[in-house]
Amino acid sequence: MFSKNYLVVIPGIILAFVLYTLSQGFNNIIGTEILGYDKSPISTAMIAILLGMLFGNIFKVRDGFQRGLDFTREYILKLGIIFLGIQLKPFEFLDFGKIAIPLIIVCIVSVLIVIKLLIKRLKIPTRMAYLISIGSTVCGTTAIMATAPVIKANKNEVSYAIANITLFGILSMLIYPYFANFYFNGEPLLIGLFLGTSIHETSQVAAAGLIYEQQFSSPETLNIATVTKLIRNTFLIIMIPLFAFLYNRGQTKEKSYSILSIFPYFVLGFVGMIILRNIGDQIFISDYSDNWEETILTIKFLSKIFLTMAMAAIGLSTNLKDIKSMGYKPFIVGFVAMLTVGIVCIITIESYLKFFI
Repeated sequence: MFSKNYLVVIPGIILAFVLYTLSQGFNNIIGTEILGYDKSPISTAMIAILLGMLFGNIFKVRDGFQRGLDFTREYILKLGIIFLGIQLKPFEFLDFGKIAIPLIIVCIVSVLIVIKLLIKRLKIPTRMAYLISIGSTVCGTTAIMATAPVIKANKNEVSYAIANITLFGILSMLIYPYFANFYFNGEPLLIGLFLGTSIHETSQVAAAGLIYEQQFSSPETLNIATVTKLIRNTFLIIMIPLFAFLYNRGQTKEKSYSILSIFPYFVLGFVGMIILRNIGDQIFISDYSDNWEETILTIKFLSKIFLTMAMAAIGLSTNLKDIKSMGYKPFIVGFVAMLTVGIVCIITIESYLKFFI
C-alpha cells in the first residue's frame, strides 16, 4: 500500500522539478545571455510561479499529476522551509523572535478590528469573514482549512476564502519584495519582518524571501522573513480556539477541536535544523570544517530547489476561474485585509521597532 501511494506522487513531483529546471533555464537565458549580467537579476522562484500559472490555466492538469503537485505543495515545501534553518546561526531565531512577536500581535489585532467593521457595511456572512480574517493574519490556506470545521463553514465559503487568500497572497508575494527594498532602503531586518508579517501563506513568504534574496543578494532577509512567518504560524494555537469561542458563544454546543491537530509541526523541524547548525559549528569548528561547510551549502542549495518546485506546483494549482467567480464583496474584504496588514506593519516598524533595533 505504501509503495503504491509513493509511486502515485512521482509524476507530479517530476513535473514540478521540470518546471524548476525550465525556470532556471529561462532565468539564465534572460538574465545573463540577453541582459548581459554576470548573475541574473530575475528571480527563478518568480518565473516558476508565473510559468506554473500559465501552464496550469492553459492546460488542464491531469489527476495523475495532481497528487504529486499536492504532495509538493504540502510536504516538499515544508522540507524546503526546514532546510532553510541551516542558514541561521546560533541565537538568531530568538533574536528575531523577540522583535517579531510584538509586530505580529499588533498586525493580527488590527486586521481583525478592520474586517469586523467592514463586514457590517458589506453584509458578508460571518463565517466567510472569519475565514478571510484568519487566513490574512496567520497562515493562509492552512489556517482556513483548520478553522472551517470549528465554525461550521460550508464548502463554498472555504473555496471563496482560499481563492481570496491565493489572489492577494500572490500579488503581495510578487510586489512586496521590490516595494520593501525601496521603502526600507535595503535594510534586511526591516524587510524580512515586513515580508514575514504582511504576506499570507508560508509558501508565499518563502517565495517572496527567495525572490528578494535572488534579486538583492540578501540571504539574511530570507532568514528573517522565514522565522517571522513560522512564529506567526504558531498563533493558530490561539486564534482557532478564539474563533471557536466567538462563533459558538451563546450556543449550547461548541465544535470540538484539537490543539495537536492544528500545530504546524514543521516549525519544530526548522528549529531542529538551527540546533543542528549550532552543534555542527561547535563540533566541526576545526576538524572536518571543509566537509561541514560543504554540507551546509548542499542543504541550502536543496532548500532553494524544493521551494522553487513548490512555487511551480502552487502556480499549476492556481485556477484563475475560481478566483474570478468569488464576487466583488469578498474581493474587497481580502484587498482591505492585505492593505491593512501591510500598512499596520509599516507603521509599527517605523513608530516602534526602529527605536529598539
